[in-house]
Amino acid sequence: MLAFNSTASNSPTFSFIGFPGLEAAHIWISIPFCVLYLIALMGNALLLILVTAEQNLHEPQFYFLAVLAFTDLGLSLSTMPSVLAVFWFDARHVGLDACLTQMFFIHTLSSVESGVLVAMAFDRLVAISAPLNYTRILTHSTVACLSAAALVRGATLLAPLPFFLRTFPFCGANILSHSYCYYPDVLNLACGDVSFSSAYGLAFVLCTFAVDVVFILASYVKILGTIMKLETQDRNWRSLHTCACHLCMVLVFYLPLISLAVLHRYTQDASPILYSTMSNAYLLLTPLLNPLVYSLKSRQIQTALRKRFWVQRVIAGE
Repeated sequence: MLAFNSTASNSPTFSFIGFPGLEAAHIWISIPFCVLYLIALMGNALLLILVTAEQNLHEPQFYFLAVLAFTDLGLSLSTMPSVLAVFWFDARHVGLDACLTQMFFIHTLSSVESGVLVAMAFDRLVAISAPLNYTRILTHSTVACLSAAALVRGATLLAPLPFFLRTFPFCGANILSHSYCYYPDVLNLACGDVSFSSAYGLAFVLCTFAVDVVFILASYVKILGTIMKLETQDRNWRSLHTCACHLCMVLVFYLPLISLAVLHRYTQDASPILYSTMSNAYLLLTPLLNPLVYSLKSRQIQTALRKRFWVQRVIAGE
């Protein structure tokens, strides 16, 4: 996916890092990374297969989950080649075009994931606040429109960023803080006045992640308000079960994202190992934990898993 060596003499080349000071142990460090990436790929692929194949999972919340799994697969495949190439082959160099392409996919897919989490919060809001109108509001076309809107928003708002970066000269050592291309990281290496690009990047964050957090919080305030208005005997606490799954996914996604953003903006003198750890957690934990959270929390997913594996065992036994 990535061209790790730049062939154009007039094109800047960037250098990835692994874990500074632990280069001799990169092969050993790569083993858990490789295992976790494989688990993330298999877990999200399995969710996609289950939602597609099982009729009882053909509901809006599981359609959104399938979109989320597809996004997580894209995030893993966007970062895994460069991360493992550093560990396995010490392939640290990447050309500008390949770097910008990887950066575009990483940030666009992250924005899509944030948008899908908002759509899932809306799904839970309708299910609890207006259960009788759920099937009328959350139709297949509504699910498709919300998912497409998340994709279009992310791709449209992010599209200018690679073009901004192409206009800058890069006149230093061009050593990145991560094992992949991250916009604030690349922008810090540019020479010249980057104030407009920096402001646009901040506006992108505010128009996507910050707005999404506000909508998610507002949805849960409304959900809690609806639950509290009901009589105690009428409160269906089981309806909040999927809300717990969703909240876990929100925390898994936003906590590493916020931590990495704060690290880049306010702690310029932080340890390189801390940068490496947080950057890998940012794009590895979400694809890894999302399918595990829903597999462990959702009874319908558990039922679909048992059914599919039981049928396969029966067929194998015959």
